[in-house]
Amino acid sequence: MIRMRSIGAGRLLAPLMIALGLPAAAQAPHMPLQALDHLETGMWRIEAEGRAPRNLCLSDPASLTQVVHEGPTCRRFVIANEARSATVHYSCAAAGWGRTTVRVDNPRQVQIQTQGIQGRAPFDFTAQARRTGPCGTTSAARR
Repeated sequence: MIRMRSIGAGRLLAPLMIALGLPAAAQAPHMPLQALDHLETGMWRIEAEGRAPRNLCLSDPASLTQVVHEGPTCRRFVIANEARSATVHYSCAAAGWGRTTVRVDNPRQVQIQTQGIQGRAPFDFTAQARRTGPCGTTSAARR
């Protein structure tokens, strides 16, 4: 098992990524995500079976890779960075971790598959997120 500690996940995982034959670009921890570059900002609705729907004022499309651990500062590691999809692993210290794949249907709709640990409990679900309009002044505070 690979442990992500303060010495940096990139230094621990980079040799593994190379051994697996992944391109060097996939190893950069904070690179722009191609698939999310063309998403429209604004109010988005995230819906998943068995979970309450919620609205998100989306200013940074990369936040769709971290829909469970919204608040904590997390370390992000890009696993796949393609034109229509992105896969990211993130670690949020004591808050947990996740691995999310966002597949872009169009600039206003995406499919999100995410799994990980939050508060010592596992999560694993698929959600659909779609843009519903511009962010309002009151809805911008809701996440």
